[in-house]
Amino acid sequence: MKKLFTPLVFLFFSVYAIGQETKGYSDNNGQKTCYRTFGSSEKSMLIINGGPGMNSNGFEWLARELASRYQLKTIIYDQRGTGNSSMASTNEDNITLDLMISDIEGLRKHLDIEEWIVFGQSFGGMLASYYATLHPQRIEKLILSSSGGIDLNGLSELNILGRLTREEREKYNYWNSKVQENNSYENLYNRGLYLASAYLEDKSHIPTIAERLTQGNMLLNRLVFSNLYDMGFNCAHKLKAFTKPVLIIQGDQDIVSKGAAERAHDIFPNSTLHFVPNSSHYGWLDNPTDYFEQLKLFCLGY
Repeated sequence: MKKLFTPLVFLFFSVYAIGQETKGYSDNNGQKTCYRTFGSSEKSMLIINGGPGMNSNGFEWLARELASRYQLKTIIYDQRGTGNSSMASTNEDNITLDLMISDIEGLRKHLDIEEWIVFGQSFGGMLASYYATLHPQRIEKLILSSSGGIDLNGLSELNILGRLTREEREKYNYWNSKVQENNSYENLYNRGLYLASAYLEDKSHIPTIAERLTQGNMLLNRLVFSNLYDMGFNCAHKLKAFTKPVLIIQGDQDIVSKGAAERAHDIFPNSTLHFVPNSSHYGWLDNPTDYFEQLKLFCLGY
């Protein structure tokens, strides 16, 4: 397939109308991974949320929406140490990317899925890229949504506070100092109200993202990033041989640089790159019409 470039990245979100919903646990050498599925299609999509250190609750709406729109069975799961995938202790020995990938494979086997569409948002895009280097035969299609990148360069180019106004930065700094004194929900939420602006063009969604920002586990976050640097995270060489279809999609005003997406587009031999107009880190909130149209074209081919 000819590579496409549409000129028009870290944090990250019983029975009902679209079909069946299930909840369960898979086991990976004693580590329980909590998951939920939506829809009942034979075609499956794994959604890897961002963070790191956040549960999957913020992605329930997206999972339901994708299952409904594209007749998929969508799957969200709590990464190890988050949400209901709790651990007795967390340390550098049990929080690594390799173990996180092992959890994903354990989940796939538990659900008896031969091949799935893998969707990674923000840090989840980095994890999805690493999964593609280790288990490419298990991926039908790959979606990197506002991904942190296929190497460490994207992290150095992050521009979160730079997207805030002077007033927002001042208020963020004030509440951040309060968080250092007292890690209360109130302080976390108020800090999030001013930080959330960096992740959005449509400011009406600030409360949603502020709530999400209260859920981060900073110990897990530090352990994951420490592991990323210790391993010299770089998927570029192996991904040159990944020939499955890839959609790289992110906002034209994202906190992650366009360069991270463009470098990935150059590496993947069968990739489409699309910048969602008037959008930052959450395309489905800022510009749902364009974002979902691109996913429809990629997933369904029309």
